[in-house]
Amino acid sequence: MTQQGQGHIRERMTILGDLDAASFLPWIERHAAKLGLSQAISHISSARIELEVAGPEELIDMMEMGCSLGPIDVWVETIERTPINDQADEGEGSSFRRPQHLLLLI
Repeated sequence: MTQQGQGHIRERMTILGDLDAASFLPWIERHAAKLGLSQAISHISSARIELEVAGPEELIDMMEMGCSLGPIDVWVETIERTPINDQADEGEGSSFRRPQHLLLLI
């Protein structure tokens, strides 16, 4: 596998629709961990969930696809993705939760 395309990025993902946050949040966390993505949820409501994800762009694409299909008890209308500029966000102190299996490698 080549190194091209393996760069890590950070994005804000805004999921809009008829969302049952009680079932969807654990689903999001579980799938981000399976993909090895760091994630932090910043807003939760029945119509919108905002999270920041970090990792290889291809895996963030897979996360978006997974969320769009989601669990059966939610209806995702739209997913908006916005790149996060690390230099602009340095002072904000965002904290990402690392997947448990990655903690062992550090």
